[in-house]
Amino acid sequence: MKYIERAIEKKLLEVSRNYKSVLITGCRQVGKSTLLKKIFPDYKYVSLDDPFLEQQAKENGNMFMMLNPPPVIIDEVQHAPELFRYIKIKCDESENRGLFFLSGSQQFKLMKNVSETLSGRISVIELNGLSLREIQRDPFTGRFIPTLDYIQERQKTAVSPGNIWEIIHRGAYPELQNPDMDWSSYYADYVKTYIERDVRELSAVQDLDSFKRFVIAAAARTGEVLNISNIANEVGKDAVTIKNWISILEASGIIYLLEPYANSALKRAVKTPKIYFRDTGLACYLTRWLSSETLAYGAMNGHMFETFVVSEILKSFANIGLDYRHFVSYYRGHDKIRQKINGETIISEGEIDLIIEENGICYPVEIKQNSNVSATETSAFQVLDKLENKKRGMGAVICNCPQPGMLRENIIQLPVWYI
Repeated sequence: MKYIERAIEKKLLEVSRNYKSVLITGCRQVGKSTLLKKIFPDYKYVSLDDPFLEQQAKENGNMFMMLNPPPVIIDEVQHAPELFRYIKIKCDESENRGLFFLSGSQQFKLMKNVSETLSGRISVIELNGLSLREIQRDPFTGRFIPTLDYIQERQKTAVSPGNIWEIIHRGAYPELQNPDMDWSSYYADYVKTYIERDVRELSAVQDLDSFKRFVIAAAARTGEVLNISNIANEVGKDAVTIKNWISILEASGIIYLLEPYANSALKRAVKTPKIYFRDTGLACYLTRWLSSETLAYGAMNGHMFETFVVSEILKSFANIGLDYRHFVSYYRGHDKIRQKINGETIISEGEIDLIIEENGICYPVEIKQNSNVSATETSAFQVLDKLENKKRGMGAVICNCPQPGMLRENIIQLPVWYI
């Protein structure tokens, strides 16, 4: 299959000129090794997935470094944390940049070693699954933010993908962009490998069957406020175990926990994060939505669509080297909001699916899988007017509409492919 150009390539080249070491994190199969080999084809490549090399790196770091001098690419470096002290020594001995390119699929484990050993000597880049832009070979690389300037720039290259549900269902792993790759077999192997290797390495999970049921239960709740007790009751485990297992999914890049917006002015806000699977294809496989057609009309279509949109927005920040955790949150309040829809008064809790904050401006985003939306669905946006020293920016409803349009003066509707 032909290599798909990654949006993060420019950032990778930039940090390689400024740092002695570069670490690329991301879950399994997102293309970390492929990216490094493509950008640095002349560098030696070693993988610590090889048991012999792993043992050598653990037991004789000096010999490993002699046999694999920089510049070098070391894949799955989390298998040998002992190697980090030798990398530090080599970095301190040289004034050159771009000495070590490291990659690994266990971000929390890697970051612990990085912060303890290579602080100030390394740049950390997160690689996600393919974005919709990358799948469509779209050269646009700007972060998503719902402003008129963004829309004007985005419309120069944005092209409708046709059936968005096929892309949501297929998933974002590079190997799945090969139409000959069997979807079900790929994810079956992925889940088996993940549970048997990564889970055992990250935690001493003894009951792997229960853990698999837990992963399925978590996938069924993508796009929802995390309810530990609810999952614990379904899986038959205590809340402490489920909380630990959630940490494992997060550490290995399977899920993302979207934190609630924190501000003292919003006293009645929910303070629990929402859970999102990083890859909608994996979530579909685990919850047994076996085709894009059944997904599009199924009970989980709204949550899967929201999961896809949130993931795409996070990628737009990560692919230019920004830590999206500093920019995004959500809001749900206990205050009741009354609104009229089709002549009927609907009472609901106020909720904003996503808040993007930048330079003191909060941009509220609503996510709807419908093609027809209205401004009444954004009534919760006004809660942001309560914030002191903050300004409410342009709001947006991301949906399946055919083209951008204004819903009211400060609220726009955007097709999902404009992200």
